[in-house]
Amino acid sequence: MLEPQDIIRLDDEAVVVLDQTRLPAERVERRCTTVPELIDAIRVLAVRGAPALGVAGAMGVALAARTAPDHPVGMRQYLAEQGALLAAARPTAVNLAWGVEQALAELDRPVRSPQEARGRIAARARRIRDDEVARCRAMGAHGAALFGDRAELMTQCNTGGLATGGYGTALGVVFALAEGGGDPHVYVPETRPLLQGARLTAYELAEAGVRHTLVTDNATGAILREGAVAGILVGADRIAANGDTANKIGTYNLAVLALHHDVPFYVVAPSSTIDPATPSGAVIPIEQRPGAEVTGFGGVVTAPPATTARNDAFDVTPAELVTAIVTEHGVLRAPYDLRSERPDG
Repeated sequence: MLEPQDIIRLDDEAVVVLDQTRLPAERVERRCTTVPELIDAIRVLAVRGAPALGVAGAMGVALAARTAPDHPVGMRQYLAEQGALLAAARPTAVNLAWGVEQALAELDRPVRSPQEARGRIAARARRIRDDEVARCRAMGAHGAALFGDRAELMTQCNTGGLATGGYGTALGVVFALAEGGGDPHVYVPETRPLLQGARLTAYELAEAGVRHTLVTDNATGAILREGAVAGILVGADRIAANGDTANKIGTYNLAVLALHHDVPFYVVAPSSTIDPATPSGAVIPIEQRPGAEVTGFGGVVTAPPATTARNDAFDVTPAELVTAIVTEHGVLRAPYDLRSERPDG
């Protein structure tokens, strides 16, 4: 299993991420020495997944602090500007803005020197990553208690250490089952258009020695109809106060299929993904990505030249389709009121 420092870390001169666009063919690190370089890594999905984006946001503020003015007012203004640019890089995953806010909060504490301020921001960024890993392990244990040792499961997109900075949310439940002596099996939808299921989830499960079967996205209904799947586990990029959940496109489809086939549908996410300021999924911004991701793949165009494409990166699953939300605090069930669930950092 990948270690947290292998996925994202703050070095003396850079934020270093494992470039997820190159997986599974090769493991290559991408060094971001400036905020614009980190923003580009976020936008092209070299680093992705809501909790990991929160870590990246905080580390990006720490990176910016190294070149910020020494004067307290100038430092605060500069870091606020850089933080706003980071937070806007991807609008749906609320963790990104949350991580930026947590790092900036260090400026509210009394400091004796600019060097101390920079050190505190860097320490907070590193602690956020460690805290996310701890949250993932806690929710993995809570989620594992919902299933038997040889559970047949299904997931969507990638929710392992790659998406969280270490361990995983929905996949963390799978890893907890395996570490506890179980032998789970996971159906992995490929997750078009960028194949995060095929490229990343299958990669992490293979690395961990967990049984898994890759399937096309449009095979999920047929598999659920067979009646063997004990539960669907998904992550989240933003959870509204009422339990509505934004996650990778295709999640809503799975939730509807789960209801029809009487399969439990679990959202597994740290409390940092809960956005109490968002009352419902109706106001969650949905990122629109380039149509070229749909009209081709890997540099090969698969659609006619004149074809236009819509490329929603996420969809929203209504709370009434969610069997339970698993956070580090335990298993939460409807009616959801998540206004007080978010951590301080």
